[in-house]
Amino acid sequence: MAPLSPLRCVWPAKAQLGEGPVWSERRQALFWVDILGRKLHCYSPRDSAMRSWSFEEEISAVAERRDHSSLIVTLRHHFAFFDPDTGQLEKIFDAESDRPGNRFNDGKCDAQGRFWAGSMDFACEQPTGALYSFDAERRCKRHVDGFAVTNGPTWSLDGRTLYFTNTATRRIFAFDFDPSSGSLSNQRLWLAFDETEGAPDGMTTDANGNLWIAHWGAGCVTCHAPSGEQLARIDVPASNTTSCAFGGPNLSTLYITSATTGLDEQASQAQPLAGGLFEIELDVRGLPAAQFAG
Repeated sequence: MAPLSPLRCVWPAKAQLGEGPVWSERRQALFWVDILGRKLHCYSPRDSAMRSWSFEEEISAVAERRDHSSLIVTLRHHFAFFDPDTGQLEKIFDAESDRPGNRFNDGKCDAQGRFWAGSMDFACEQPTGALYSFDAERRCKRHVDGFAVTNGPTWSLDGRTLYFTNTATRRIFAFDFDPSSGSLSNQRLWLAFDETEGAPDGMTTDANGNLWIAHWGAGCVTCHAPSGEQLARIDVPASNTTSCAFGGPNLSTLYITSATTGLDEQASQAQPLAGGLFEIELDVRGLPAAQFAG
């Protein structure tokens, strides 16, 4: 798992909370968000083009739709469709009207086309976050509850294990996953971080079945075998590293997001690229991002 290029910042966006990178094979571009900045970004490596869209509330995760040019996104409390070509936004389901102090955070689709998204306490303190699935029939289900800050999910290579993070407690859990029904069972601790390692944030699975995990507070991304063993580490010049996703024509470029929020003035001066989007070419490949079936 040796890098084939140096890590470089391709978009010094100074995002407050960069997150949610997902590669669009259709557009050959990377979508990512600035949650607290309320922006959706799109980066095209072919010509280094950068586009951004502003929202009236937080936007936290994004996925493509199989049969539409629009995207499915999570806003503060809603699942919504957004068309980046027209700018049209359609809210389709309010998942947490009963939890006004929450907002959505990380999310992605499973191979069957359901969109999974975790919510969290806006103040990152109360265990009011949960994990939801939203399917093509617009049915929303709450699966697990009691998380202060949620991140992930991602899946094992065979699609039968779902990994989901409680960032506030520095723990990643594994669940048995039934692909046909989308049900979860057998929650167990998969990996725990100590304080020196920061807190596990967003993550992705590569084509070998290994997990790549961003470390909030530790400025790095690490690669782990399904056993939990650490196989590789990429240092990032932004301590609040938030998420990662594979992209590029061969899915061999790892894109890494970061944040400026949580940095004091001294740390901000020491980390001028914090909040930027980074890329590094690796000798491993990722998996195509699953798309929403609806």
